[in-house]
Amino acid sequence: MKIRAIVTGASGMVGEGVLLECLTHPDVETVLVIGRKPCGMVHPKLKEIIHQDFFNLAPISHEFSGYNACYCCLGVSSIGMKEPEYFRLTYTLTMHIATVLSEQNKDMVFCYISGAATDSTEKGSSMWARVKGKTENDLMKLPFKKVYNFRPGMLKPTEGMKNTLSYYSYIGWLYKPLRLVFPQWVSTLKELGLAMINASSKGYNKNILEVKDIVALAKG
Repeated sequence: MKIRAIVTGASGMVGEGVLLECLTHPDVETVLVIGRKPCGMVHPKLKEIIHQDFFNLAPISHEFSGYNACYCCLGVSSIGMKEPEYFRLTYTLTMHIATVLSEQNKDMVFCYISGAATDSTEKGSSMWARVKGKTENDLMKLPFKKVYNFRPGMLKPTEGMKNTLSYYSYIGWLYKPLRLVFPQWVSTLKELGLAMINASSKGYNKNILEVKDIVALAKG
């Protein structure tokens, strides 16, 4: 199956890494990037729409039909953020985008970047984990062909990326020892991108993918 993918969050570290894998993967036919600012890439497979208000997609929604995968890499850090605003930028925004896409693409596979230790019960003490858990749960209720929630831990950025978070220059050396000692918490961004592509084309037997699932699925 040739993949026609929509990517959101491509100007962030995870989104950029996923987009790079899409552009070089033979199973990906075309990629539509929707962002508030340019992703900084030019490629024959790539089409880009710059749109500022993701809470109002009506002006560009006609562009969304004909795609069979979405890699939703939008996200904000919860550090220093009150729950109502984090909820709005994590749950409300994601569900709005997903709902619009599900209405136009019933055969779409929706892949959502969540996070390790997300709380599926929605009742734990960690605010961000509850919000992510509710987002995962409600995404799976939408009429997509399939929804996969990816829960990466520490990620090794792909070499040459432009949007690598600055603190990775200080902690990057930890990747190899942590992968040896705690493989259940560490993967590469390349593996995450490949896992999302393979989930779209080949499927997986779980809706929630922890790091060990991401690494396994990346191998095809």
